[in-house]
Amino acid sequence: MVEVYIDGASAGDPGASGAGIFIKNNGQTEAFSIPLGIMSNHEAEFHALIKSLEICLERGYSIVSVRSDSLAVVGAVEKEHARNDKYKKLLANALKLASEIELFFIKWIPSKQNKQADQLARQAIHLN
Repeated sequence: MVEVYIDGASAGDPGASGAGIFIKNNGQTEAFSIPLGIMSNHEAEFHALIKSLEICLERGYSIVSVRSDSLAVVGAVEKEHARNDKYKKLLANALKLASEIELFFIKWIPSKQNKQADQLARQAIHLN
């Protein structure tokens, strides 16, 4: 199973944003800092999920466990529903990608367990 830690960050709301993705796979790790342009923090969180799923699909991972400290993203994925219209399209995209993975799990974790992804997301802000 591949463990994927994700985080989105924004310098302002909206503001320059970035996605941080940290992947653990059989003792190997990969780290990604992806600049996202100008958006809200919640949008950045959804984009971090989407980008992480795209990476997992590109690599052919079949069992993926995503961990995020965003209650909004985890809750939306688990319920397959976003209240805010702004996030509905992002959620639909994420659910479509997740459905292409044989076994997909998502789990909320406290921020203190997501430090690597948080640091990568903050680095990505400066890459805009």
